[in-house]
Amino acid sequence: MSTNPEEYGMLLGAHKSISGGVDKSVDRAAELNTNAMQIFSQNVRSWSTRELAEEEVDRFREKRKVHGIEYVVIHTSYLLNLATPKDELWEKSKDGLLEEISRADQLGVPAINTHIGAHTGSGLEKGLERLILALKEISQSKVFQNSSVEILLENTAGSGTTLGSDFSELGLVLGELGAGGRFGVCVDTCHGYAAGYDFSSAAGLDEVLEEFDSEIGLEQLKLIHLNDSVGELGSNKDRHAHIGRGNIGEAGFAAVVNDKHLRDLPFVLETPKEKLDGVEADRVNLDKVMELRQ
Repeated sequence: MSTNPEEYGMLLGAHKSISGGVDKSVDRAAELNTNAMQIFSQNVRSWSTRELAEEEVDRFREKRKVHGIEYVVIHTSYLLNLATPKDELWEKSKDGLLEEISRADQLGVPAINTHIGAHTGSGLEKGLERLILALKEISQSKVFQNSSVEILLENTAGSGTTLGSDFSELGLVLGELGAGGRFGVCVDTCHGYAAGYDFSSAAGLDEVLEEFDSEIGLEQLKLIHLNDSVGELGSNKDRHAHIGRGNIGEAGFAAVVNDKHLRDLPFVLETPKEKLDGVEADRVNLDKVMELRQ
């Protein structure tokens, strides 16, 4: 079987490490012969930010051209919480998202993907209000206005007080931001399944997409995180599994990667990184996805 997603008409890749410099992520994607990838642009578990060196940025851009990495998305810091009732954290989270937009611009990356946060006890309505206000302020900033970077809001598994596990919540947020505002959605299959959306069959997927279209609009769907689920349907457990080896299963992923509404979107793996049968896990998972593509 070929290991080149272009031969399957796919934009397909995995999350790759930036250890040693952001340009090293391109080398790691190229080793897998992929044409898409996701990266962190900085340490996502710290508020301190290392500036990107000009030479590092130039190498990243050049390597992308050389290796044909057509699509790149930056995943934001896990520390951001745009729905928090705490003013200091809310301000830091807005600044953090603006910083990610600036870094994406430097690198020539078209989109950033972010978790939208948790209300931490203030309540769903208050959390959504806080989130919407933050995103409106960001969209009105000079950084955003002078950029072309898209912001993708990721669905969640629904644990704790996190927002975004229900498509109606994402639809409400995007509706408040207005059409054409460079905001969209990233759907994570593991998160969706854990939140009660059945990705495990073609029939289940049809129902999921019908609800997504009704609540949000399929035109707003910009990226798919391909992850199987350790947890059962509706478990609210955010535990990713290898493709076809969790509760979504091969039939579910075959439906996802071949669906007429989804097949032309970028697919990015966030599956576990340990080796499978002595082979790099990303290689095994990417090959499985291409095997399921028709």
